[in-house]
Amino acid sequence: MKQDKRVLIFIAPLFDEREFIYPYYRLLEAGYTVDVAGPKAGSYKGKTDFSFDAPLAFQGLKATDYDALLVPGGFAPDKIRTEQAALDLVRAFKEAGKPIAMICHAGWVAASAGILKGVKLTSTKAIKDDLVNAGADWVDEEVVVDQGLITSRGPADMPAFMRAFIKEIETKN
Repeated sequence: MKQDKRVLIFIAPLFDEREFIYPYYRLLEAGYTVDVAGPKAGSYKGKTDFSFDAPLAFQGLKATDYDALLVPGGFAPDKIRTEQAALDLVRAFKEAGKPIAMICHAGWVAASAGILKGVKLTSTKAIKDDLVNAGADWVDEEVVVDQGLITSRGPADMPAFMRAFIKEIETKN
């Protein structure tokens, strides 16, 4: 039952509004409970000054309380990857076999968490070298699902990205 499903979304300064808002409301529309967490609880501005509140901080959260994780892109992943609590959460989701969705620059977070060795994925081309250097098999495709990671290149891929993510949540849980 979807009402029992909980998804965690990461947020930080300069997040890409399209890559946050579309998934946030799509998950709510699908009947999931969606929690938003940042480095600290509070309001975060996106790349175009749109703000969104994160009632939760990374510190103290547990992957066991959620069915899946979504990391939007923008410049936020560069901030998130410096937060040890966020990296610990990403590793915990991966170890538990729970779906992790990442779009655009979000792969930086997974690279810093050390979970990309041998994983096929995609992202914005700007971080291809970083992901390959972290051990990933990078491809230029609309959406890639491999080893529990759901990845897409950017906002134009959002419909395929969200269909794949929701399918993984329903399949894995």
